[in-house]
Amino acid sequence: MKKTATFGSALVASLGLACSAAMAAPIKIAVIESLSGPQAATGLIYRNAVRYGVEKINAAGGWNGEPLQLVEYDNQGGPTGAADKLKAAIADGVQMVVQGASSAIAGQITDDIRKYNMRNPGKEVVFFNMGAEALELTGDKCQFYHFRFAANSQMRTKTLVMAMKQSNVLGTRVYAINQNYSWGQDMEKAIVEYAPLGGYQVVEKTLHDVNKIQDFAPYVAKINAAKADSVLTGNWSNDLLLLMKASKAAGLKTRFGTVYLDQPGNLANAGDLAVGHYVAQTFNPEVGGQAAEAFVADYKAKTGHVPVFVEAHTAFGMAMVGDALKRVKPEGGALSVKAFANALETTKIKTPMGELGMRAADHQAMLPIVVSAVAKDAKFKVDETDMGFKPVKLFTAEEAATPAQASCRMQRPG
Repeated sequence: MKKTATFGSALVASLGLACSAAMAAPIKIAVIESLSGPQAATGLIYRNAVRYGVEKINAAGGWNGEPLQLVEYDNQGGPTGAADKLKAAIADGVQMVVQGASSAIAGQITDDIRKYNMRNPGKEVVFFNMGAEALELTGDKCQFYHFRFAANSQMRTKTLVMAMKQSNVLGTRVYAINQNYSWGQDMEKAIVEYAPLGGYQVVEKTLHDVNKIQDFAPYVAKINAAKADSVLTGNWSNDLLLLMKASKAAGLKTRFGTVYLDQPGNLANAGDLAVGHYVAQTFNPEVGGQAAEAFVADYKAKTGHVPVFVEAHTAFGMAMVGDALKRVKPEGGALSVKAFANALETTKIKTPMGELGMRAADHQAMLPIVVSAVAKDAKFKVDETDMGFKPVKLFTAEEAATPAQASCRMQRPG
């Protein structure tokens, strides 16, 4: 069995092969993200983390003595734009594609890559999914050349429910409110699924339009009428902020369990009304000790800011890429993407949060999850406020894991 690498060694260990080996063609890796328009804030966050990860790999020698070449494409916030940019990237010689800011876009990219690879054996392209968490991507749409380095709705809901229950803040009556698309529907299903684990009853479920509602007062009235102890939600951006503000305006004292409360700007916009609410995160430096503080310091030195939101697990995902690359030799003077994918699906590294690995059955990352509560005595403040995310419970990758979906019938090449 391959020994588990450390996060540091995955980033800094030499990726070069024997000096006598012929220099292989450089690897091109593409970020296809929303780099302009209303979704650019999130897309740029992913780009920052990928740049950091590629720079660390290159500082360690690149692959076979050649630096990875990072190229960036603006998908303009939609699947159609992503499809066009993927074609352009492949025409430019890209072998690795990174994206994360939308499950709809990820669905387009993974389908297009699957079809391309079927038509072009020996010239495969691999997809690194850093944040699109829809279950179908490792379910009905799972495929050998797609790897998800983020969590999913089941993992986040499971850990959120367990931590809130152990903290005696969950209660027995839960209201589920989510956005009406694949992610929100996955969240609603997970909230119902984990009711027995949490010992609660889902008193009502609501799916609403995405980022179109300006007044959540009617929904808050429904939550109040249902006498909910807690609200569990996968809402993000304005839909989360306006929901919480409407709750405060109505004097609702219900606790919120969230997934995306740690998006940049949320605490600054929400103010004190966010205190006491919970979030399931993929990184919190307060639980990682000296290793986490060293990573934060290095990330800030390289990027100009501390890692926020999805940046840490994206950087760790790129460290896994680096660890897999150093175990793949050139074939015919180039990288065999098939050989690389075989190496990546067995990769395990140590991060400041704990062990991070890839499950071969569906290419879902097995990663630690930390559940935190917004508090003013958190060690690391956020959004230039006096608040931060105070850890409540750190779950190991094994504890956070949920089973692979039966709908994943991965076909392996050759």
